[in-house]
Amino acid sequence: MLELTMATVSGADAGATAGMQMADAPSEPGAVLRVGRDAAVCRLVSPQDWLFVSRVHLEFRCGPERGWQVTWLRGSQAEPSSEVRLIVGEYAQPLVYGGSVALPRGGNGELTIRDRTAPRSVNVGFYHEV
Repeated sequence: MLELTMATVSGADAGATAGMQMADAPSEPGAVLRVGRDAAVCRLVSPQDWLFVSRVHLEFRCGPERGWQVTWLRGSQAEPSSEVRLIVGEYAQPLVYGGSVALPRGGNGELTIRDRTAPRSVNVGFYHEV
């Protein structure tokens, strides 16, 4: 099972959280959870006017070995208007635009989608239950 929580944060005060959403999916090959602005295809949806988040921004997909990976899907622009960072414990790394990374089995962490032009972010926490 992969469990996701999403919080939208706006303003200079990092504590100004606009809302919290949750989603989960069983760790079965082919299972998918998406994060973005399009409620028709995403389980976790950011505000519609937050254009630094793509229509479908992040995709969590369960592979054949029941491990999960996250992909920052390429949008319609050649260069993104956001940055995505993966944090697991004390380890942090940027996620490359169009790139994928495996999530730790039985682990937890966070992905942060940060607007490059304003003090706003979408924080997606994950917990991969074995």
